[in-house]
Amino acid sequence: MQTTKADWKPVSDALGRTGTLMKGTVYRVPLPRKDLKVTTEGVAVKPGLALGGYATFAKFRDGTMLMGDLVVTEDELPKVTDALQAAGIEQTALHKHLLQQSPAIWWTHIHAMGDPVTLAKGLKSALAGTAIPPASPPPATQPPIDLDTAAIDKALGRKGTADGGIYKFSIARANTVTDGTHVLPPALGITTGINFQPLGGNKAAINGDFVMTAPEVQKVVQALRKGGIDIVELHNHTLNDQPRLFYMHFWATGDGATLAKALRPALNATALAPAS
Repeated sequence: MQTTKADWKPVSDALGRTGTLMKGTVYRVPLPRKDLKVTTEGVAVKPGLALGGYATFAKFRDGTMLMGDLVVTEDELPKVTDALQAAGIEQTALHKHLLQQSPAIWWTHIHAMGDPVTLAKGLKSALAGTAIPPASPPPATQPPIDLDTAAIDKALGRKGTADGGIYKFSIARANTVTDGTHVLPPALGITTGINFQPLGGNKAAINGDFVMTAPEVQKVVQALRKGGIDIVELHNHTLNDQPRLFYMHFWATGDGATLAKALRPALNATALAPAS
């Protein structure tokens, strides 16, 4: 359903955090782990590369849907799990996005339907078990991206976005995705995400995940490995989606444009919405 930002003020007040209304349908609250210093394979991971948790809310005729992905430390996980369960918020996935990491970090996906303020209060109780900081205002100007972004755009066939020093792509699927009787907007998190973190000299670390149907999974695995890109995780994010979707996280470092060229065949193996 179409909404206005004012419709979500009670959610923002209950959660104690503000979000952004996306295309009038999805209210997205960022929950990045800017408090953590995480390294993987010698790379200091910026929050925007792999630590960007979030919560999304969307209104339907029979209630509001909450979906999200919380980034939690291993010590925080039991407290977060107990708080989510006590609030009636389902955990629909638990996994890692990085092969090697210090400290140990987990990602848990969440889902619930109900009254939006009640959902926000339940989520707040889970966030209380973490050290996730309040969102900071975006910088007045974006920091420079030390990458050949034009070459990356050309290789991937679409234009990325600079966000806090990370060059990002969020790509929706071509097909409609449902959860029961609910049609799920892509902004709920049902997209392929590709992130480039500059490492200097046009080199980058890449991380993100491909969203795939079952027949696409092996094609994406083969395409990524042919390009020298590591497979990190293969899993579901939700329990009742149709078509059944799988998500594959990946990691590599190298020349940014070269990595983009290696990613393109994997993108081509999935049914993506046309580039706008």
